[in-house]
Amino acid sequence: MERNPQSRVRLRPVDLARPHGLSTQAVRNYEEAGILPAAARTESGYRTYSPLHAQALDTFLALLPGHGHPTATGIMRAVNRGAADEAFRLIDESHAQLLEDRRTLSAVENALRDLGSGAPKPRDSAPRDSAPGTPAPGEPESRPPAPAEPAPPEGPTPPPTPTPTFIGPLADRLSVRPATLRKWEAAGLVRPRRDPLTGYRVYGEAEVRDARLVHQLRRGGYLLEQIAPLVDRVRAAGGLEPLEAALGDWRSRLAGRGRALLTGSAKLDAYLNEQERGR
Repeated sequence: MERNPQSRVRLRPVDLARPHGLSTQAVRNYEEAGILPAAARTESGYRTYSPLHAQALDTFLALLPGHGHPTATGIMRAVNRGAADEAFRLIDESHAQLLEDRRTLSAVENALRDLGSGAPKPRDSAPRDSAPGTPAPGEPESRPPAPAEPAPPEGPTPPPTPTPTFIGPLADRLSVRPATLRKWEAAGLVRPRRDPLTGYRVYGEAEVRDARLVHQLRRGGYLLEQIAPLVDRVRAAGGLEPLEAALGDWRSRLAGRGRALLTGSAKLDAYLNEQERGR
């Protein structure tokens, strides 16, 4: 009995390329990159492929949306040379990155929620319907009256001002290079002032907030030109509502990546099973 019945079926490069709208050169490039197993050759030197090659191409194209081209290529190379553990490691890294991106999105949403909520309102120690001087439930009636608090000074009390920072410490805090902050400044996303004596960039509370926001959105895959109108609208409109649609789109794209990872894994599992049957 023939060990690999697929070897009897011969496919041309165009047979693999046409169903996916690819060129025959792309199929040959995939083979040379190790994404497809090595093709057999006719006596005239022409490539011939089998259904296993077609399945390898299907698997690679299914891995692309969830993993991206470099990782999908690495997975297929590893599988085709028999290093399944290496392929599984790459898959684990993609899932770990997706989880990290989900955590980043949650951090952005929480940060924006905190920015939008303002200062917390003071909580009353007694129920709202209690009369003045009435003890709260469980409170002893003989408790002596609390001493009168000193009168607050006249006029509003300014909030504490955060200490400004410079480009180096801020870059370290965000785990980016100072050149990245300068690039964001050139794009108008962050606007530090200049120290009049030294000329150094000085980042106040608003600039640090903008830098953190840009950093998080960049991690979410947004381009600088996509972030710029969001930052401008937050500054001009005085609100975080413009970011709600962007964050919703980000969450949808993360869900799409998660689904794509599942689809790619199912295709890869079927390909591995077919490889094992052909051995």
